[in-house]
Amino acid sequence: MTIEVLATGYGLLEGPRVDDQNRLCFSDVPNGGVYRRHSDGRIETVIPKRRGVGGIAFNRGGGLVVSGRGLILFNDQSGETRELFTQWEGKPFSGINDIQPDESGSVYCGTLNFDPLAAQPKPQPGSLFRVDPPNRATKLWDGIEVTNGMGFSPDRKLLYHCDSPTSAVWVYDVAADRSVRDRRIFAKLPQGMPDGMAVDSQGGVWVAAVNLGEVMRFKGDGTLDRRIKIPAKMVTSLTFGGPDLQDLYVVTADNTDHPELKGTIFRMRSDIPGLAVPKAAF
Repeated sequence: MTIEVLATGYGLLEGPRVDDQNRLCFSDVPNGGVYRRHSDGRIETVIPKRRGVGGIAFNRGGGLVVSGRGLILFNDQSGETRELFTQWEGKPFSGINDIQPDESGSVYCGTLNFDPLAAQPKPQPGSLFRVDPPNRATKLWDGIEVTNGMGFSPDRKLLYHCDSPTSAVWVYDVAADRSVRDRRIFAKLPQGMPDGMAVDSQGGVWVAAVNLGEVMRFKGDGTLDRRIKIPAKMVTSLTFGGPDLQDLYVVTADNTDHPELKGTIFRMRSDIPGLAVPKAAF
């Protein structure tokens, strides 16, 4: 694959999503901010200074649903923010990482019970929640060591969930009431740890292998199909975009070919289209 460099000079990039106008939204976790790259290469700041954003989703009524200390809806026209999910049983979260909307407009999200930006973080297992509009949350699962990327299978009957320290992508069955059952290992990474992920139209699961500098694709049966070397060690997330959903965007926290470029956005063409991600409905 030919790899293009689209933008550089960031910290740890996360949460990439491509909107209906083919604009790439992404965040810079340690430095703060949510940004939007236009197809002409121009980059604008959408949400200034917000740190810890690991997940971004587009909202049907406009605006962005983003994570951080909690889950919020940001109106990019007015600049107004509405809190959606910031605590559970009276206790504020240390953070919410990746998020994934479903066809009903709800958002599945994983909580962090520690500060990943601390000098010496002490991980404590978090939980998986589903947040239904306007702001009702349901706990679905406990004991996720470090929650990361999520995505649904093409038939929406499976939810994939990266749990980084386990070096595995896990999978749940999605019940008719949209609860989840039977958490089990879908695929083990041969090296590295899973961070962000995306699902393609054939049911393949693409995973950012952090600390390894690769993107891996697993077939629907969990077997490793391909490994793509990226010129960065800290490959953090990825998403599909473009009119045909065959533009594969990969974001990182570094650039091994040119270290001075720091966190980088790469793009390449995939022979398999991605699976469209639903919008939230808050």
